[in-house]
Amino acid sequence: MECYRGKSVGKGIAIGKLFFYRKKERQAVRKESADTEGEIGRYRQARTKAVGELKALYEKALREVGEVGAAIFETHQMMLEDPDFVTAIENIIVSQKVNAEYAVTAAGKNFYQMFSDMEDEYFRERAADVGDVTDRLLDALEGKEEREQVPEEPVILAAEDLAPSETVQMDKGRLLAFVTELGSSNSHTAILARTMNIPAVSGIAVRPEWDGRTAVVDGYSGVLYIDPEQETLEKMQRRLEEDRRQVQLLASLKGRESVTKSGRKILLYANIGGVADVASALANDAEGIGLFRSEFLYLEKDDYPREEELFQAYKAVAEMMGGKRVIIRTLDIGADKQAGYFRIPREENPAMGLRAIRICLERPEVFKTQLRAVFRAGVYGNLAVMYPMITSVEEVRQVRKLADQVKAELSEEGIAFAHMEQGIMIETPAAALISDALAKEVDFFSIGTNDLTQYTLAIDRQNPALDKYYDPHHPAVLRLIGEVIQNGHREGCLVGICGELGADTSLTETFIRMGIDELSVSPSRILPVRQEILRTE
Repeated sequence: MECYRGKSVGKGIAIGKLFFYRKKERQAVRKESADTEGEIGRYRQARTKAVGELKALYEKALREVGEVGAAIFETHQMMLEDPDFVTAIENIIVSQKVNAEYAVTAAGKNFYQMFSDMEDEYFRERAADVGDVTDRLLDALEGKEEREQVPEEPVILAAEDLAPSETVQMDKGRLLAFVTELGSSNSHTAILARTMNIPAVSGIAVRPEWDGRTAVVDGYSGVLYIDPEQETLEKMQRRLEEDRRQVQLLASLKGRESVTKSGRKILLYANIGGVADVASALANDAEGIGLFRSEFLYLEKDDYPREEELFQAYKAVAEMMGGKRVIIRTLDIGADKQAGYFRIPREENPAMGLRAIRICLERPEVFKTQLRAVFRAGVYGNLAVMYPMITSVEEVRQVRKLADQVKAELSEEGIAFAHMEQGIMIETPAAALISDALAKEVDFFSIGTNDLTQYTLAIDRQNPALDKYYDPHHPAVLRLIGEVIQNGHREGCLVGICGELGADTSLTETFIRMGIDELSVSPSRILPVRQEILRTE
């Protein structure tokens, strides 16, 4: 038996045969061509074909993994049509008088290296996206229609790395687990693995000679076993059976209220990224939407979305939730979520820079467009609005002033709108420490534990090298959460948690003892959290 320890990026146990996924090996074959117009024409035709493929992939991913998982293919389309990338390819064809394949390969390598050399971890991981886009262009130029598929039988797929498009195109019924050498817990493939509920481990140097051998993936502890001993195999089979029984048990919790043994009701909501994710929230019996990440409606566009587009999306979610509460977080762009058309200046530390509510206050017309759509959609359901990255009372007052202006304008125009509750995200130590003052200004708090942990511990959560220092259970983080709950309740504010910590069942009882009113988690975590609530006194 061989045992390899990596990093867990997708929970669960998988037992089966390994399949080593071999990437296509390409050589940049340089061919002289005096017909530069013809080569540019070939390139442009290939780009059009590739864009069409990405649109089809987006629709497929939307059906299978939801809007958040599908958003990467909108990003790839934007990369293909990026003026700098397009110009680089066409300049190489013209200046060097070479074939389109060589120009695409050369430009792709340059952009790949540019992203790889960036300090910010998020942008370094986009290098893999550049490679994926380059491969797609080359496939289109070479007339290739399909990429390598997994075998007919279900397998544990091992690869140096997996591009998001490769992951989505694979038959999910044939995938037991992923094992990759590259990719952090925040890579697109890791996110897709979690969305698909597939065990996944990264950080293991995979080998071609493993192909066909029996393996076990322990996605809980991040361990891969090759040719496991009988004792290990039996132990993992028992854990796999326990997982299956747990799924059946959780299904029996649908339709039950999330109430503690002492009779205290906890609101159990879902986090979503768009309209397509509502189906998963309802299927998992969400009692409402605690976090609608509205920025994905911006990230999937190549220009600012119109008010009507935003309104229709918010209206659809409100109607689909049938009167259940839906909290729309306003635009949280910046840091690790970038849209090129915003033209946010490059920053040394974007996590601490121009982002979220700061951008909205700097660009009031963009913000007011979104607020108009939110208030209009409120007529069709039980909506509330929430503002991210608040650090001061003055920011809240500026936001409320803009919201009042929007409602006054809608009233003057004779457009129906709703007066809804307005709340804020508590995701900085500054906001937590003045939460007593902030509570006087708003109707509710939602604690964003991901950023609160990052800023409290001074750790970039996008940097995998710091994973061992990133401790969301740190006493300082828990103390701040407790203080926010107490301060909010003194002023009559409902207080919830919408970060990853809300789904951590080892802390559910702690949060209930602190007095938390609401937990908002990814749809797949609703029933496990409900089970823990029902067990708590």
